[in-house]
Amino acid sequence: MNASPSVDLNADVGEATEADGIAVERELLNVVTSVNVACGGHAGDELSMRDTVEAACAHGVAVGAHPSYPDRLGFGRRPMDMGRAELEHSLREQMAALVEVCTAQGVRIRSVKAHGALYGVVGQGMDALGALLAAVDATCAPDTVLVLPAGSEAVGICRRAGRLVRQEGFCDRAYAADGTLVDRAVPGAVFTDPVQAARQAVELAGGGQIDTLCIHGDSPGAVAMARAVRQALERAGMVIGPAAA
Repeated sequence: MNASPSVDLNADVGEATEADGIAVERELLNVVTSVNVACGGHAGDELSMRDTVEAACAHGVAVGAHPSYPDRLGFGRRPMDMGRAELEHSLREQMAALVEVCTAQGVRIRSVKAHGALYGVVGQGMDALGALLAAVDATCAPDTVLVLPAGSEAVGICRRAGRLVRQEGFCDRAYAADGTLVDRAVPGAVFTDPVQAARQAVELAGGGQIDTLCIHGDSPGAVAMARAVRQALERAGMVIGPAAA
């Protein structure tokens, strides 16, 4: 008898600064199975990392790093012209800061997922990917998983190099015909309807390629969408849990 298909449900957290936003992130910990913690590039500081990691551990949620371009003003969503060495240095600093926080709490970083504009550039598999991999090697354990855009060039590059990879899909973002995410500036690019997000999650998870599905903590109605997504996936026979590499 074949085992039921499984999928990880992740959220980007440690990004909120206001009480309401932090409350949303904490509520998401009741639904998701892994989190990507902002570590100072686009958001986050030592206090937010410490509190977020502590809360994730209390909920039994796996902890991952969420580094980005060093662009707090643009929330890491603007491309930056950085040389490989400069970018690698920034990413090392970000991940080392989270590693220090995790080590103090007896936790380890299980995965690394780039944020925002860097996520897209890393997916293309060029110098930004090399900088990220070098930073991961310098700061994290050898079996740390790379979370990458499903079907991207980076997935193939990493797998050929023997890297552990999860292919990610987005529950709350619209996709273009070529499989890339629709720009956030386009109306309808960010979903607000839990039913729409749940439907897309089931479609993505059922395709056999996706290992992990993301709900953005700063999306409108994030908690309602996360709950709807999880319920829909479970109704579809999916086992929700941290994805195998």
